[in-house]
Amino acid sequence: MRPRQRDIVLIPVPFTDLSSRKRRPVIVVSSDAYNAAGADMIVVAMTSNPAEARWSFRIDSADLDDGRLNHPGTVRVDRIYTVAQRLAVVRFGAVSRGVLDRIRGIIGDVIA
Repeated sequence: MRPRQRDIVLIPVPFTDLSSRKRRPVIVVSSDAYNAAGADMIVVAMTSNPAEARWSFRIDSADLDDGRLNHPGTVRVDRIYTVAQRLAVVRFGAVSRGVLDRIRGIIGDVIA
């Protein structure tokens, strides 16, 4: 599966201390051109934890162009990963362009 920008996919995400990893949903933020040119993709984390943290926001199924979320999720824009595309095991859907634009804006704040 070659993930596309805005896809929500499931990948094994390492804990920050690298002691273990757990399968978690992420949103692909790298462009389709970037994804086609190499083996990696750039993603931001999603969590089911309803508590909003700085640089995060909530989404639900209404924020998707296709697919469905079983329950609302929190997009953690401060959790940015570069991972191998081959690690994506399941695709759940794709977020709207508005959600991607919001992620881009928050990334700008995180790295400013």
